Amino acid sequence: MSTVSEYAIIDPSAKIAADVNIGPWSKIGPNVKILSGTTIGSHVVIKENTTIGKNNIIHPFSSVGGDPQTKDYKHDQTFLEIGDSNVIHEYVTINRGDICGKGITKIGSNNLFMAGVHIAHDCIVSNDCIFVNNAAIAGHVEVNENAVLGAYCAVHQLCKIGSHSFLGRGAMVSQDVMPYTMVVGNPPSVNGINKIGLARRGFSKDSINEIMQCYKIIFRSNMTSIEAIAEITSVFPACDNHIQIIIDMISSSSRGVVR
Repeated sequence: MSTVSEYAIIDPSAKIAADVNIGPWSKIGPNVKILSGTTIGSHVVIKENTTIGKNNIIHPFSSVGGDPQTKDYKHDQTFLEIGDSNVIHEYVTINRGDICGKGITKIGSNNLFMAGVHIAHDCIVSNDCIFVNNAAIAGHVEVNENAVLGAYCAVHQLCKIGSHSFLGRGAMVSQDVMPYTMVVGNPPSVNGINKIGLARRGFSKDSINEIMQCYKIIFRSNMTSIEAIAEITSVFPACDNHIQIIIDMISSSSRGVVR
């Protein structure tokens, strides 16, 4: 059974499942849809055109579905979609898309956003990611599954963060981050692969060793990206999925990769 505070302000056009909990002084805007099992704390603002999936927890003083922070925004019809089982902590801000992009921001499922995190317009965050306190990503950033962004790190607009990567505290990222790598510092640099994270997520020793071989080819051989792709394909002609993810990232990068 739901508990909706009498002090919550809910737009008549909002569609809220019967078992959603909403705390006092929270405001739910027009064209908002909240699915089963989600809990909204007190003093939360959920603005227009936002869809929130099942079993999410949104803590007090967060702002979800806010206007994109762009100079030319003119209250266009833009959207935010959030999946299931995410935890959104205090003072997190997640903006809708902007008409200059695809007009939609997308958040997957099972993500953890710690206090003070910012997700800008038109970003895509996949599943099982962790954003530590005050991490921020600019517009049009893509964060792939199982990535970890450390406290106070920041990602420049249009960058891609590879799956299973780890950004250390305060990393200032302005290029794409390769999958499986650990990135630290300002300016940032690659500091090996995320061995502990990969082991925790069930990667075999053989797979981790293969990723390490690719890492050496890309970052320790002085090859160009094209040469590195050719060498990886030669060494691993079968191209298992974890190898193909590396090839796809480096071949599709438009900003270059953090080295």
